Amino acid sequence: MSELKGAMIIGQSGGPSSVINASCYGAIKAGLDSDVITKVYGAANGIVGVLNDRLYVMDEEDPEELAIMKYTPSSALGSCRYKIADPDVDDTDYKKILEIFKKYDVRYFFYNGGNDSMDTCNKISKYMNKVGYECRVMGIPKTIDNDLFGTDHCPGFSSAAKYIATSLVEVYQDAHVYDKGQVTIVEIMGRHAGWLAGAASLARVTGFGPDLIYLPEVDFNMDEFLEDVEKIWNENQNVLVAVSEGIHYADGKFVSEAETSATDGFGHAQLGGLAAKLGDVVKKAIPGVKVRPIELSLLQRCAEHCASQTDSDESFMAGQTAVKEAIAGVTDKMVGFKCTRDAAGYKCEPELLDLSSVANYEKKVPVEWINERGNNVTDAFIDYALPLIQGEIEMKKENSLPRFVHLKKVIAK
Repeated sequence: MSELKGAMIIGQSGGPSSVINASCYGAIKAGLDSDVITKVYGAANGIVGVLNDRLYVMDEEDPEELAIMKYTPSSALGSCRYKIADPDVDDTDYKKILEIFKKYDVRYFFYNGGNDSMDTCNKISKYMNKVGYECRVMGIPKTIDNDLFGTDHCPGFSSAAKYIATSLVEVYQDAHVYDKGQVTIVEIMGRHAGWLAGAASLARVTGFGPDLIYLPEVDFNMDEFLEDVEKIWNENQNVLVAVSEGIHYADGKFVSEAETSATDGFGHAQLGGLAAKLGDVVKKAIPGVKVRPIELSLLQRCAEHCASQTDSDESFMAGQTAVKEAIAGVTDKMVGFKCTRDAAGYKCEPELLDLSSVANYEKKVPVEWINERGNNVTDAFIDYALPLIQGEIEMKKENSLPRFVHLKKVIAK
């Protein structure tokens, strides 16, 4: 394929993570280092920034400051939850995107996000091809939920998993100090896929893991839950429970008390309050028992101090690979991971996946990794996840506090 010269745009979308900026930095650095890419732009708040003509000139950033992105959590360019319509129904957004691409001679577009972001990426790629505007479009995965189809795991999951496992180990210590025990219920993110709640099982490696783990891959039964809790309470006078926010009854209704009519930009229900609800149920079932509900909430996706070096390195690789492959002529793909876990150790290599096969499909925890009772995961989950959380990041600090990136954010004219 012939050499394609032009500018690139990278945008970030959806919920942040500890390493989404590592992917973004990998892409930006590869773009700045390229002789083919003439200018590197960052979209302010994802695709919304493109639509509003708010692009940051990344060439204007200090290289040393820019490098701090690799160990800065959240989305340094800003994020959004904006769903563009099907172009066959309404092509207004696409015409605006094309206008912006032409204005800045953009020939490379990279979108860093989860399922819905890959759908956006796929739609833009198909539209540009349809109207005959040559632009190579690539998806860079990001989701702590770990539910993107086709890839072994997603950038962001590993660090969140490490934080969750670490927190469970620490909470275990706190919950066992008194002469009278308690039931501790830890609510963990995950609407339809239980990868994050399953990561609580990694605490078992230390000998301080949760007694019970509930995932949305299997229907939840409140009566069985109470039986599980009471059984362990009667044996140990202490129970530690990890539960996914998305657990649901057999009829599909979320158990979460705080489920409301509110949704995000993609129509996903906003969940929360599950630990408190289960705590109330336990209090009524076991008179006099002390119950401590804990909701990890945003902490599990922004805990840079507990990030996995493996995750950071792989995330950087994903961004870098997307740009290099696009320059080589590849388009309409997402960078995934192909991994091996054997006697030789753990190995991860980039793998290109069709955007159309990834967009809007969810990868869930294999049911064979969940025990028959549905209240814990097997060692197969630990074998899968343990290699992903390895390594400590070299986070820059000042005054013993994190030193995160400060971008100039020069607006393109």
